[in-house]
Amino acid sequence: MSAAQTRSSTLQSNKMKKEESFLGKLGGTLARKKKFKEVSDLQEEGKNAINAPLQPSSADLLPEDTLLEENAERTMLDPTSRENPKFKDLQRVLIDWINNELEEERIIVKDLEEDLYDGQVLQKLFEKLSGRKLNVAEVTQSEIGQKQKLQTVLEAVNELLRPQGWSIEWGVDSIHAKNLVAIVYLLVALAMHFQAAIRLPEHVSVQVVVVKKREGILHTCHVTKELTTSTEMMMGRFERDAFDTLLDHAPDKLNVVKTSLITFVNKHLNKLNLEVTELETQFADGVYLVLLMGLLEDYFVPLYNFFLTPESFEQKVHNVAFAFELMQDGGLKKPKARPEDVVNLNLKSTLRVLYNLFTNYKNAE
Repeated sequence: MSAAQTRSSTLQSNKMKKEESFLGKLGGTLARKKKFKEVSDLQEEGKNAINAPLQPSSADLLPEDTLLEENAERTMLDPTSRENPKFKDLQRVLIDWINNELEEERIIVKDLEEDLYDGQVLQKLFEKLSGRKLNVAEVTQSEIGQKQKLQTVLEAVNELLRPQGWSIEWGVDSIHAKNLVAIVYLLVALAMHFQAAIRLPEHVSVQVVVVKKREGILHTCHVTKELTTSTEMMMGRFERDAFDTLLDHAPDKLNVVKTSLITFVNKHLNKLNLEVTELETQFADGVYLVLLMGLLEDYFVPLYNFFLTPESFEQKVHNVAFAFELMQDGGLKKPKARPEDVVNLNLKSTLRVLYNLFTNYKNAE
C-alpha cells in the first residue's frame, strides 16, 4: 500500500470514529429525552387519574360551557341517557301524539329538539289542546322573535299548569337552547293535563350534567331527573270519572254495569248472530267494535278496511283504532282510552269505550 493510500485510510477511519462518537452522544441525548418524556407522561397520567373525578370530562362539556359567567349554571343531558331505550320510547310516543294532534295543520315533527325550540309547534299544540288562540306572530325567523313567541306560549302554559301543582321545569332560554329534558318535561305535563289518549312509558329517568362556574373554575355534578312515574300516579293527576270510583269503591256494582253493557251490545250484535259474554276479552281484537259501529250507524263496513281474523298485536290495534275513527265519524268524541289499552285487556278502558257508545246509542234500534 502506498503512503497516500495509508494516509487516506487513516483519515477515513478517524472520521468514522468522530461520526460514531457524535451519533453516540446524540443517541444518548435522544434516549434521555425520550426517557424523560415517558416519566413526564407517566406523572401527568397519574395526576390526571387522581384529579379526574374532580374535573368534568370532555364528553360532558361543550365549548360554550367555558364561557359561563361567574356563578352561572348550565345543564345538559348526559350522553348515556340520550341512548336510554325508555327515554327514546318516551320521545317517540310524544312525537306521535303531537303529529296526531296537529294532523290538520299539516305539521310533522321528527325531532323534538330541532322542531320545537322556536315556539311554532308549541304554539299550535297549545292552541289545539286548549282551544285558545294566542296573540303571536305566525312566522318568526329572528332569535328575538322566536323567544318572544316562546315567552307568550310558556306564560299561557304556566298559567294553566301552575295552579294544578306542576313544578315548572322549563323556560324560554332552555327550550330555545334545545334542552331536550326541558322540552320533554313540558310535553309530558301537557299530555297529562289534557288527558292525552296515549300511554306514557313508566318510570323514565335521565341523568343530567349540571355545570356551575365558581371563582373561575367549572364544577360539575350529575342529577337524576324523573320524567314519568307509574301509570297509576300519572293517571291520578287526571280528573277521576265514574269508572274510577266504581272500581275503587263499589266493585260489587261492577257486575251490574257489565251486565247492562253486555245486554246493550248483544241487542245489536245478535243481528249478525254474534254474542258477547266477556267484555274484557271479546272486544280486545277490535272486530266486534268495528261491526258494532256499523250496526249502530246502520251501514256496512267493507271487510278490506279491517282484519276480520287478526293474528298479531298490530292488527288488533289497527282494528280498535279504526273503530275509534268510526266513532268520531259518528260525532262522538275521541275515546280517552288508547287502542293498545283495549287490546291489552284493560277492563277500565274497554268499559269507558262501551259506556260511551251506550250513552249515545242506548235508544238505537
